[in-house]
Amino acid sequence: MNSLFTLVTPDLFGAALLIAGLAGIIKGMVGFAMPMVMISGLSTFLPPDLALAGLIVPTLVTNGMQALRQGVGAALISVRKFRVFLLAGVVSLLISAQFVRIIPPETMLLLIGGPVALFAVIQLMGVRVSLPERSARIEAGVGGFAGLIGGFSGVWGPPTVLYLTALNTEKTEQMRVQGVIYGLGAVALFFAHIGSGVVRAETLPFSLAMVPPAVLGMWLGGKVQDRIDQTMFKKATLVVLTLAALNLVRRALVG
Repeated sequence: MNSLFTLVTPDLFGAALLIAGLAGIIKGMVGFAMPMVMISGLSTFLPPDLALAGLIVPTLVTNGMQALRQGVGAALISVRKFRVFLLAGVVSLLISAQFVRIIPPETMLLLIGGPVALFAVIQLMGVRVSLPERSARIEAGVGGFAGLIGGFSGVWGPPTVLYLTALNTEKTEQMRVQGVIYGLGAVALFFAHIGSGVVRAETLPFSLAMVPPAVLGMWLGGKVQDRIDQTMFKKATLVVLTLAALNLVRRALVG
């Protein structure tokens, strides 16, 4: 614990735990957005690389829970069905993750905030992109882009959600597929950032400490999901994400 507080003060550590819990609640209710909430929140008071390290293990654990909710068999079916997306995403993620340590913090914040803000605004405007049928070329392109920004920021949900929504994926399958895609991406992200130096002996305890509040939050989010209007909550979530992402863009541009 003492070594942990060499990276972050006790009061900021408490704030980080609260953000992890909030991210878990949102993920439990809508199936995604944990990395977006965590990177947006943690980056407001922590260095971008430490914020990125903090979200990696809780993202891995919660996505595993989500992917296996209907069992291993169903998860494997989803892996086979979206193998092109997964392969393209993992390859681009492993490549882009290696540039985290050499990219200026302002650039990293812009790369994180820009795609998140764009995704949220598109959804709030009610824009829905529809694909009449699946295309391996489009799937590889979207998966590659998701992996590209995921390697920099740990956030690969926006293009994934847009793609699954465009395919009119059934709700239960979409939740499972998101868990599979994000889960495998989180595994790749973990090992990629061991190589990049973001995940190391000093930062791993911080990331592990984020797991309990994230899991608790996800459990609470799942309980609340059946009790509120999901559409209104999703809109509120998107508003929060938009504001958080725009704040990151502001910090990148004006400091």
